[in-house]
Amino acid sequence: MFARGGGLWKKTASGIAQSSIRRDNGARRYYSSMAESGTRPGSVGVGVAENHHPSSVDAKQKRESDRQFLISVLESAATKRDAKAYLQTFGSSPGSGPKSTPAFTTLLDDGPQGLSGFPRLVQGPVRVPLADAVEVPHIAIVKLGEPETWDDALLDGVAKTLMQLRDLGLRSVIVLDCNLDERKGLRWQELVSRQTDRVIRAIRRHGSPGAEVAASGIWRKKKNGSPPKISSVGALATDLFVGFGPAFTSPLKHGHIIVVPPGALDEEALMYTAADANEIVVALTNFFAGLQFDSRSGAEGNSENTSEGRPVRKALVDRIIVIDPFGGIPANSRGDGARVFVNLEEEFDILQTALAAHVQTGPPMTTAGLIGNPTPKHTEHLRLVQRTLAILPSTASAVITSPAEAANLRFSAAQVDPTNVGQFAGEVKTRRWQNPLIHNLLTDRPIYSASLPIGKIKPSGRGTEVTPPRMPTTTLVKRGLPVTIFPDPRSGRWQPPKPGTPRLRLTDTCIDLPRLVHLINDSFNRKLDVEHYLRRVEDSLAGIIIAGEYEGGAILTWERPFGMDEETAYNAGRLVPYLDKFAVLKKRQGAGGVADIVFNAMVRDCFPRGVCWRSRKDNPVNKWYFERSCGARKLPDSNWAMFWTTPEAATSEQLMRDYEDVCRNVVPSWEDMKPAD
Repeated sequence: MFARGGGLWKKTASGIAQSSIRRDNGARRYYSSMAESGTRPGSVGVGVAENHHPSSVDAKQKRESDRQFLISVLESAATKRDAKAYLQTFGSSPGSGPKSTPAFTTLLDDGPQGLSGFPRLVQGPVRVPLADAVEVPHIAIVKLGEPETWDDALLDGVAKTLMQLRDLGLRSVIVLDCNLDERKGLRWQELVSRQTDRVIRAIRRHGSPGAEVAASGIWRKKKNGSPPKISSVGALATDLFVGFGPAFTSPLKHGHIIVVPPGALDEEALMYTAADANEIVVALTNFFAGLQFDSRSGAEGNSENTSEGRPVRKALVDRIIVIDPFGGIPANSRGDGARVFVNLEEEFDILQTALAAHVQTGPPMTTAGLIGNPTPKHTEHLRLVQRTLAILPSTASAVITSPAEAANLRFSAAQVDPTNVGQFAGEVKTRRWQNPLIHNLLTDRPIYSASLPIGKIKPSGRGTEVTPPRMPTTTLVKRGLPVTIFPDPRSGRWQPPKPGTPRLRLTDTCIDLPRLVHLINDSFNRKLDVEHYLRRVEDSLAGIIIAGEYEGGAILTWERPFGMDEETAYNAGRLVPYLDKFAVLKKRQGAGGVADIVFNAMVRDCFPRGVCWRSRKDNPVNKWYFERSCGARKLPDSNWAMFWTTPEAATSEQLMRDYEDVCRNVVPSWEDMKPAD
């Protein structure tokens, strides 16, 4: 069905002599022992100052921190393909100096020199002078929601994670989103100053260089003036802009994390006033992406524009990260956790409408850090990431998560006061789960596959310490791919066509047959016998799913049990919904969630009541199929395994016989199976 390479899980780290290992307990013990013995990951250009002599307590804490960092990387479940993609984005380029400053330079065993001629891993830290650092860094714009409600342990955990992301090559520009609490009698300026200081101190506890405040960089346009021209309109229109670019670009060049208070300098009133954090995020996205045209910036000391006054890209914005007590976008109103993945091209309008409708009628969220029901905050976050991802490269993504998840901590729901959403004090405990932000950076995927049912999430933990599966609280958002389905299920549920009535054909003008054939040939790595295949599905085609520009797709058919004519099968209600082809281009396999997008469209929109398919018993993707099916069975005396998503199939003997009959007797259509002349 869907050909995807298997093999070993590859996990490698700079500073440790290792090229590729199996993901097992022995590997974890090996890496942990290296960290405990004092071997630190190579902090490229961001390490502690050489003249610093930490106490024995500090050294012990640092070793434990390094050990947990290594474990987080090991547990990222990065495949060889993931590691290559990470290296291409955040790794070094031979002979051209570093592209970034990751603490872990991932090198794979692709030959005597490693990947693409890179040298093999060597033990010990590797340091690169800051002067050689890349001029255009990779950054994440991070919004911290209501940090005044976080206790010190939670804030410290989030700061630690952001420093680890910096060590992995992704520097953060943090925007604070504070709310004025009138009950405490705090003025806005006092609240912002206090929270800014807390964040700065928390970051500095985890290494050097630490963080810098960019309080003077955001300006508000004059109402009747001639503000800088922003090339974007509509969704990205905002009255805020970056009035002093070096406040951001200079600290980033030196490896600092930047903290931006939620305020702006009003050009007209010449006062520093409160500003919406979402608008600050949008303004920063415009600025770093090179879409803020400001002819005055040269006079203000910003020499980064070209001589013609045109702006240039100041940084590569790879991630928009929202860390908020409300967590990710709710999967539904039943409290089943957050949506693991959102494909904006396909789902934004639907989600926005659903969230707005439920906010008006549904009950509020009841438990801090656990996703219950949609709130106005969820709608706000969805709109924010849609606005920003609209102008960023398609490789950029957004992560919406809770502080506990970002801090790599867990909490006990019994200790949470449901009347106070943001009260985290006293509930933080040691955690054994993967860090979603580190995992996403290394793999560009969510921790859980978007097509994996909640009930199939496995318990976490190692050895005898196993924790029950948790509800997802993190949502990965991508601009994604449009999904085209023929026939359109919005016009009516797919039903078996009555014999003799017109039906869809693969040769119809709405389908680009040459591109479809190329997709199948590339995915399966074998050539389709097109003429034979067209004849076989001519009278059985149910529909087709296309993701993007034929980057992924599925062909589905109505099959009848062997020996039964079409009219008899139709009248008896025994036409079987069958997944005939499931294909993803090789270059998109394991990336961008293309397979998840196609599979979800199939089970959600096309055949929600169930579908069956077959796969060769030795197909490495069978594990992926098994995790998403309601059941599986190896067919005796054949090389086929059968899968189905129909919940009642296992209790219906007739249905199982029909499924097995179809899976045994569908005739393959490959050129290499033609009889020799």
